[in-house]
Amino acid sequence: MSSKTSVLEPLRVRVRRFQFIMGLGFIALIAGSILSVALTLRLSVRIQAVPVGVLRVALAVLLENLWVLGMLPVLCYGAARVMELRPWTTAGGAALTGAAFLNAMAFIQSGVYGLWAGDIGSVFSLAAFAGGVVLSARAVMMGRHAAAQQSVKTQAKAAERKSEYDEFLRAAEQGGARLEQREAQSTAVAGDALTAAAVSATVASAPAQAPASDANATASQAQASGGGAEPTATEEAGTSPATDPQAGKAPEA
Repeated sequence: MSSKTSVLEPLRVRVRRFQFIMGLGFIALIAGSILSVALTLRLSVRIQAVPVGVLRVALAVLLENLWVLGMLPVLCYGAARVMELRPWTTAGGAALTGAAFLNAMAFIQSGVYGLWAGDIGSVFSLAAFAGGVVLSARAVMMGRHAAAQQSVKTQAKAAERKSEYDEFLRAAEQGGARLEQREAQSTAVAGDALTAAAVSATVASAPAQAPASDANATASQAQASGGGAEPTATEEAGTSPATDPQAGKAPEA
């Protein structure tokens, strides 16, 4: 199924392009005919007042073929700006589509004589058709060239925006790195401050513990000295009563 789709895809693309070219020629014919009729109604009196017959016929043919000389090149240029088209294929196909419709209408109205009158007007009409094809092909080339330039400008703008974005990203990364460095330095300073405070607190508590230990040692020495003096006093108190009875017995003797 996929192989059939891949084989038919180029044919579908060609059919769509052919339909687009035919639609382009038909739209150019309709819009150009409306414009030609409007200009003919306004300029018919002036054209008829031209003294030279050949010039008068040339102006009439120019107004009649305004669709292929003016409208079709404009449409081809606009279409070439949007999508990729072949210049001569697009111009020739669109011009032939419009000419086929006009010749069909002329054949219905006047028969074979409507297709080729054999006068100077028919020659001018053929020349106008050829000139319209050339102008339309040139318009397609100009449209593709303008589209290529626009694509280059778009790519240049995209590259410029990308470089600006890279610079912005680089600046953001540098700012983030500086911020992390500042946070690390502040953390280190805070750690040093806490360490210094702990050391100073340890140093301040050491002298306080030293006098307390000296006081404890003094108290223990006082207790020890007090305990040794009490037995001596007892002993002295004990010997004195023993000697007193002896002293009382001596006079009786």
